Amino acid sequence: MIRRLQALLQWLFLRVEALFNAAFGVALNPLYHLGAISFFLFWVIAASGLYLYAFFETGVADAYASVESITHTQWYLGGILRSVHRYASDAFVLTMLLHMVRYFAFDRFRGFRWFSWVTGMVLIWLVYVSGINGYMLPWDRLAQYVIVSAFEWLDWLPSFSGTLMRNFIYPSSVNDRFFSLLAFMHIGIPLLVLLLMWVHVQRVPKAATTPPRPMAAGLLVTLLAMALIVPVHSQGGPTDLGSAVARVQLDWFYLPVFPLLNTWPLGWVWGLLVGVSAVITVLPWLPLRRRRQATGEFRLDVVGEAKAVTVRAGETLLDAGLRDGLQLPYECRNGGCGVCLCTVVHGSVDHGLYQRAALPDALRQQGKALMCCATPLSDVEIEVDHAVPRAAGAVQQYEACVASLERLSPDVVRLRLDLPAGQHIRFAAGQYINILLEDGQRRAFSFANAPGAQEQIELHVRLIPGGRFTTHVFTDMRVGDTLRFEGPHGHFLLQPGAAPIILVAGATGFAPIKSIVEDAFARGIARPMWLYWGVRRPADLYLRELAERWQQDHAHFHFVPVLSDAQAQDAWSGRRGLVHEAILQDFPNLAGHEVYVCGSARMVESAIPAFLAQGLSDEACFSDAFLTPAQGASGASSP
Repeated sequence: MIRRLQALLQWLFLRVEALFNAAFGVALNPLYHLGAISFFLFWVIAASGLYLYAFFETGVADAYASVESITHTQWYLGGILRSVHRYASDAFVLTMLLHMVRYFAFDRFRGFRWFSWVTGMVLIWLVYVSGINGYMLPWDRLAQYVIVSAFEWLDWLPSFSGTLMRNFIYPSSVNDRFFSLLAFMHIGIPLLVLLLMWVHVQRVPKAATTPPRPMAAGLLVTLLAMALIVPVHSQGGPTDLGSAVARVQLDWFYLPVFPLLNTWPLGWVWGLLVGVSAVITVLPWLPLRRRRQATGEFRLDVVGEAKAVTVRAGETLLDAGLRDGLQLPYECRNGGCGVCLCTVVHGSVDHGLYQRAALPDALRQQGKALMCCATPLSDVEIEVDHAVPRAAGAVQQYEACVASLERLSPDVVRLRLDLPAGQHIRFAAGQYINILLEDGQRRAFSFANAPGAQEQIELHVRLIPGGRFTTHVFTDMRVGDTLRFEGPHGHFLLQPGAAPIILVAGATGFAPIKSIVEDAFARGIARPMWLYWGVRRPADLYLRELAERWQQDHAHFHFVPVLSDAQAQDAWSGRRGLVHEAILQDFPNLAGHEVYVCGSARMVESAIPAFLAQGLSDEACFSDAFLTPAQGASGASSP
């Protein structure tokens, strides 16, 4: 039953996450930042609550009047902050519960994760207690309903046996001292929540406690908009213990159990909550049938790292590496962006659950895995595809000036960037850089020039409909503008050897191929080389003359353009169809060749299995799959 529920939730989360990736981009997908959002909401609640408390009178006779004064007399600030406080508290509950349900769905609560799971359950209880306590303070009719119902419920416990309700028999029974105790609880419990939140994340290596700035700004704008459109007010006038509360509007985020207190025996309600809480708390130790997962510890070796890492049962490769201090690339940590792509050199892993856009089947067949999702099934050796510099602990960043913008075709611009005088970037042919946008998002583009000219960078930018950065390049960018970027990244490199080379480019996948070819010519590499460039129409062969010149100047180089959608007016007499099919026709047996494929993920997924079926060795096949932000990559053309 539990496994079926998990499978249903997995299916739901993966599809909603894919939808959010398309809508917001992977970097701003709220489901990947639920924990950080909860921390941010806590600070919003704390800041707004401190302001409200400064004007709140804790006496029984003054509480309601002071709340009304805050709400109406200074509505421009106090009233808005009261509403923000309420809506942020509701959102806090929602993100905490979603965070917990998501970890349950993806089976991330067993083994060493039991500590975070159990502390999370305690946190949820404390947040509910704090929220219910907060509804008692305005001393309106809703406060009367909440406090009377809650204390009747507590009185059912043998330790109280009716003593609490004696405080509410007469209005005079409630004194200022008792009310001050309620106010003190509303400060003390959140402080305990904050302490436990800090403890909760201690076993998560490099846990994020702050969401991306655009997301934080969006949350604040949303809370302010709700506060202005649907402001929060007291309900039904001040508390009157001499009459029963007939009607109130409940906050269903914090008070869902209260209707049961009026319809069920109080012991049943206690049994329901304690029973459900107990079952959820002990889930990590229940003997349930689980998906394939090894037990015990394994050794993780990362190519280029001197020390090995011990991976605990059920721990991802990324978490193990970060816990041990390795500088590994990552972004979403949820299998959505593909930044943490690695190659499994030796050993086997359970790939876990992830977005297929981040790890296409073709790449998985090549031995690729996502470190944030993969857990070892044996001792493992991996090679990190997007290396991070070890010395500084972060990717090096640069600032360059736009030197030229050249329209190569209706939807392709050659963008040249100049580095400051005396500065250069060391890169290898086939690598790429990440353009840094103002909000921290990245757009990745491959070097289109050979490494020899390291003071200038050439990029080929194809216009993506609705693309944020590419639209800016085509409409607003001017010579002299400044761009920030980081890099270099990637391992799509020409390998040493003597085997004939087949280069496959799709659209602007020609850019890294151009860098590789020009670098090979410069180094005097004379291995037989074929370039197949697949596009839709002749205009998409935006540097066709250059490739034809290569063929004229170098006897060992051959150029084959392939059009998939040639029209009659194009008068095209060359090859037609899909580019990889042209290669299959020309090379019935690919054994003994090296193939380098660069283009869209769809092209890579179609081409590589076909090449492997036609005799190409796994070890001789290299690819660079371009993903748009909507597909879940960090950039417009990211490997």
